[in-house]
Amino acid sequence: MNTRRPKLLLHLCCAGCSPHVIELLKQEYHVTGYFYNPNVHPEEEYLLRLEEARKLASRLGIEMTSGDYDTVRWFAETKGMEHEPEGGARCEVCFQMRLESTAQEAQKGGFDVFTTTLTVSPHKDAEGINRVGNVAAAKYGVSFLERNFKKQDGFVKTVTLCKEMGLYRQNYCGCLYSRKRMDDAVSS
Repeated sequence: MNTRRPKLLLHLCCAGCSPHVIELLKQEYHVTGYFYNPNVHPEEEYLLRLEEARKLASRLGIEMTSGDYDTVRWFAETKGMEHEPEGGARCEVCFQMRLESTAQEAQKGGFDVFTTTLTVSPHKDAEGINRVGNVAAAKYGVSFLERNFKKQDGFVKTVTLCKEMGLYRQNYCGCLYSRKRMDDAVSS
């Protein structure tokens, strides 16, 4: 009998969205975290999120790796979409960029499957993210695990775990445009 757990590469958008998802997936998979988020600005915020993701991975006993902080590519990919609303075309391009990188890493690392923590957020369209994940999977010849991690109070559970663990939770998705909208909303 083969008792090997399938190897899963989990795209971590941030530590704040990850604890419940990691705990859930560890029940069935050997999970490795992958932090690739060139959309996060400013750089200080990116470094803070990366460090929090590393702390979480260590605390939950999973390996973690990270991709390049390729902001030049991110700005090139989203050029002309600066005024798109949250959840619009810019976000889809951003999800595609991050999930393609995860799929490529999954292929290179011999992972059985990959997925993302992005769907735990109540502000994200799980169906759209899963669609993008499946396209990336087909492009790189790996499997994508479709999930909507916000179901069954997934978001509430992850927020609770973050508080219990003392993890940093940001108040904007990550890009300059989402931060500006958050800043504008707070100041009005």
